[in-house]
Amino acid sequence: MTHVSSALMHQTFPPFKFQNMLHVVVVVCDVNPDTIFANNEMSLRDIEIYGFDYDYTLAFYSSHLHTLIFNIARDILITNHRYPEGLRKYEYIPNFAVRGLHYDVQKALLMKIDAFHYIQLGTVYRGLHPVSDEEVIAMYEGSHVPLEIMSDFYGKSSHGHTMKQFMDIFSLPEMTLLSCVNDFFMRHNIDYEPVHLYKDVKEAIRDVHVKGIMYRAVEADIGKYICYGEQSHAVLKKLSEQGKKMFLITNSPFDFVDRGMNYIVGKDWRDLFDVVIVQADKPSFFNDRRKPFRRVTDRGALLWDRIHRLEKGQIYKQGNLYEFLRLTGWRGSKVLYFGDHIYSDLADLTLKHGWRTGAIIPELRKEIKIMNTEQYVHMMTWLQALTGLIEQMQVHRDPASQAVVGEWIKERETKDIFNAQFGSLFRTYHNPTYFSRRLSRFADIYMASISCLLDYDFQHTFFPRRTPLQHESPFWPEHSPAGLDVSSQLHRTKEREEDRVQK
Repeated sequence: MTHVSSALMHQTFPPFKFQNMLHVVVVVCDVNPDTIFANNEMSLRDIEIYGFDYDYTLAFYSSHLHTLIFNIARDILITNHRYPEGLRKYEYIPNFAVRGLHYDVQKALLMKIDAFHYIQLGTVYRGLHPVSDEEVIAMYEGSHVPLEIMSDFYGKSSHGHTMKQFMDIFSLPEMTLLSCVNDFFMRHNIDYEPVHLYKDVKEAIRDVHVKGIMYRAVEADIGKYICYGEQSHAVLKKLSEQGKKMFLITNSPFDFVDRGMNYIVGKDWRDLFDVVIVQADKPSFFNDRRKPFRRVTDRGALLWDRIHRLEKGQIYKQGNLYEFLRLTGWRGSKVLYFGDHIYSDLADLTLKHGWRTGAIIPELRKEIKIMNTEQYVHMMTWLQALTGLIEQMQVHRDPASQAVVGEWIKERETKDIFNAQFGSLFRTYHNPTYFSRRLSRFADIYMASISCLLDYDFQHTFFPRRTPLQHESPFWPEHSPAGLDVSSQLHRTKEREEDRVQK
C-alpha cells in the first residue's frame, strides 16, 4: 500500500481540488419523494384491513396551524400562569426545531441525540442560542446521556427520567415556545425554575387541544389549515374499490374529525370505514383493557348501552384494542395501520400485536428534495472521501500531518444543510438519530404521506435495501472495491486531471 504524508497530501490536494475532481465522477441518482421505504419485507397482497390515525395521516395541516398553537399557548402562559407580558413579542419560528429532539427539563436544554445516546455537539440550545461544546461536555461529563435519565423504550417518561423526547409533529410549536420563554428569562436576567417552566408550557399546549381551542379555530377556517385533502380521498377511494376493509382510530374528538373528513372526502365519508373510533386515548388504547367502547350520536351525545359489535356507520369513543380485536377478529399481519407518532401509534402494534405498521413522515419530502440537489451529492461524496483519507493518514504522527488530519476532522463535521440549528431528522453528523433508530424498529414501511400508496398496486412487495453491515464488503457500484486505498484513487485522479490540463 502506498503511504503519502498527510501534510504533503494537503499541499498537493487542497480540499476544493478534491471536491472539484470528485464531482466529475459522481453519478447522481435522484430519490423519488413519493417512494415508500421499507424497514421490513412486506407484501400488500397479504393486507386485508387498513387502519388510519387522523391528524397528520389523513388530515395534513398547513404551517398556519403551528403558528396558531404557538400563539394560543403563549397567551395562555401570560393570562393563566401570569408570565411576563413581554412574551407577546415572540412569534413562532417555523424552521427553528425539528421533530425527535430531546429536552433536558432540569437544565432547560434542547438537543439532538443519536442512536447510541450521544449528544450531537453543535445542536444544544439554551433558549434560542447554541451552547458551546465545552460547556456541554462539562455539564454531562462528556457527550453521552445515560439511559436512566432518558425516556423508556416506548418514549414514556417516569420517575427519574429528566429527558423529554418530542416525537409528535404537534410538538414543534411546543419546543419553539419553550425556547422562546427561556430566551426571554435569560435576556432579562430573571431567575426561574426550569422544571416549572417546562410543566407550565406543557400544560398550556395541552389546554390548546383539550379545551378545544385549536379544534374550534380549525373548524372555523378549515381551508386555511387542512391541505392535500384530495390525495387522502383518492387513497381511501382506491382501497374501497379494491374491497379492503378500513378503520379509523384517533385521539381527536368526533366533531373535529367529522368537519375535517367532510372537507377531505364529503358528507358520506363514514361509508368508507367499517369502524370509526374517536378520543381513543392512544397509547393507552393499545394497553389498557379496562375502558369499554361508548357509542356517540351524530350530535356528540354519549349512549349508555353495552357494545356487542362495532357497526359500520356508527361512531365509537374510547375502548381498547383487546376489545377491538375480540369484536372484529382483525388480528396479525393482515392488518396495516398508519400513523405519524412512532410511539403512540406504532410501537405497541408491531411489538405486542403483530400488526403491520406504516409511519407517515411529512418531513421526508423536504429532506429528499435537498438530498437530490447537486450541492448535497457533491458534499456527501467529498465527506466519504475525506473519511477514507482520515482513516489512512492518521497513522502519521508528525505534528504537521496531525494538524492536517485535525483540520479534515473539523471539515467532516460541517454544519448540516437540512436545518441550521439541528440538521436532519434522520441523522446526526454521521450516525442515525434516536428518532431514526426508533423508526426503523417500529415501522415496517415509512413514507411522506399516504398518497404515496397511489403509485403502487395491491400485489406489490416492499423490500428493504440490503445495505452492508460494517464487517461486510460493499458490493454496490457506488462504493469503492473493498481494500482499495483511497489515497491511491485520489492520486490517480490527480494524475488524470494533470494529463487533461497538459493536453
